[in-house]
Amino acid sequence: MSVRAVIIMPTYNERDNLPQIVAAIWQHAPWANILVVDDNSPDGTGQAADEIAARDPRLRVLHRPGKQGLGTAYIQGFKVAIAHGFDRIFEMDADFSHDPKYLPAFLRASEAAELVIGSRYIPGGSTPNWSAMRRFISSGGNAFTRALLRIPVHDCTAGFRCYHRSTLEALDLDSIRSQGYAFQVEMVYQVLRKRLRVTEIPITFIDRRVGQSKMSRRIFIEGFQFVLQTLRRTGPAPRPAKGQITIASPAYVAETIGAGGPAGG
Repeated sequence: MSVRAVIIMPTYNERDNLPQIVAAIWQHAPWANILVVDDNSPDGTGQAADEIAARDPRLRVLHRPGKQGLGTAYIQGFKVAIAHGFDRIFEMDADFSHDPKYLPAFLRASEAAELVIGSRYIPGGSTPNWSAMRRFISSGGNAFTRALLRIPVHDCTAGFRCYHRSTLEALDLDSIRSQGYAFQVEMVYQVLRKRLRVTEIPITFIDRRVGQSKMSRRIFIEGFQFVLQTLRRTGPAPRPAKGQITIASPAYVAETIGAGGPAGG
């Protein structure tokens, strides 16, 4: 399979991480383009991204005037990716919590699904360095969301994803207003309403290496409110068709990582 793939990477104060994560991405996925969406980081992340882009055309930078939120960063990135004709459009953090070694497995799984999600809560997935409280909040939030909106996805707040371009084109991106974890929930909810196929692959999620977490109480509350508001406005997600939701095994992921994954373009 030869596809054009781009990784959208929102950044805010990630200067110390950016060169290393870009190098790691191209080590495991030399076929990937990268679109950095920087919110005028005070630490100079945007300038660091420009320096990499000047050396390698696989990386581009979208500069925004200030901190506008994760959801709007991805929506703007999606629109740029669609306009440039990319076939596979990834979401990925810049802080190494999303391991680039999984990128070939995402690309391979996307052959049979319109959305691929890196899941912490299926066999083979894990969060090894989380505190008990953080694990409780995250898994509890997922359970709450799944139960009320009847989303048959184990990790609906996950931010490591791969979409088909046609999937994003089928959604009304301008109607999506959520930020943070609620943004990820809203996206998978809309994908399921379009009755598109979703595959979860197991990943190990490691807490960020450098810098501070972007998680806040406001983001958590927004996610809770989104679930209740969506349930009231439009109701739960439609019952999935047979085979619409699938789970990849740890062996599937390990095999793809070991083989280097499918070829991109």
